[in-house]
Amino acid sequence: MSEDEDDIILEDLNDEDLVLQMHDDLYDGLKEEIEEGVNILLQRDWTPYDVLTKALVEGMRIVGIDFRDGILFVPEVLLAANAMKAGMAILKPLLAETGAPRLGKMVIGTVKGDIHDIGKNLVCMMMEGAGFEVIDLGINNPVENYVNAITNEKADILGMSALLTTTMPYMKVVIDTLVQQGIREDYVILVGGAPLNEEFSKAIGADAYCRDAAVAVETAKELMKKKHNQMLA
Repeated sequence: MSEDEDDIILEDLNDEDLVLQMHDDLYDGLKEEIEEGVNILLQRDWTPYDVLTKALVEGMRIVGIDFRDGILFVPEVLLAANAMKAGMAILKPLLAETGAPRLGKMVIGTVKGDIHDIGKNLVCMMMEGAGFEVIDLGINNPVENYVNAITNEKADILGMSALLTTTMPYMKVVIDTLVQQGIREDYVILVGGAPLNEEFSKAIGADAYCRDAAVAVETAKELMKKKHNQMLA
């Protein structure tokens, strides 16, 4: 960082102001500033989990709201998510050591025949940003990929994305397979992609349709809460 007169020196800010500044820096997609902020908070004896939730997740939540409301667009959100990723890279090994609580584990991938992934990548980043562990299967996934991943990874959530009307029906193939194997109820299934809608998601037996990454995060949190409550009941 250059030391201009106007430059904010992160070191000089108290904890509260630093966290607010990090929300702004995340919003602006400033990767190096986020890395610096994370390191400063860790030096000040913040737990990795607090840095994650208060500085990064909260910052991404604000980004998510403005994305949902059409104030921010995909390129800006990708920049913010990239900055978030840089902060996460520092925190990940530390979080693993401290056994910090995760909100859940998600397996996600674009369905067979479809090679679109911008929306899916955005969901991955936003979900990680919200505190979920995400296993990204990439594009063009046959049913076996999904089944193997969710069972091997002991996932909570399965996310499927499609951007073509021709590949949408494949989501039903995956869900029907889980039903046949008697494991459908073990997972929360979220679907998304431009040609989809609520009706389609209901018709194929998914738990929810998510029109964008911000909605995916909100929906995943809600459904995981429900799942936990059912398990406790």
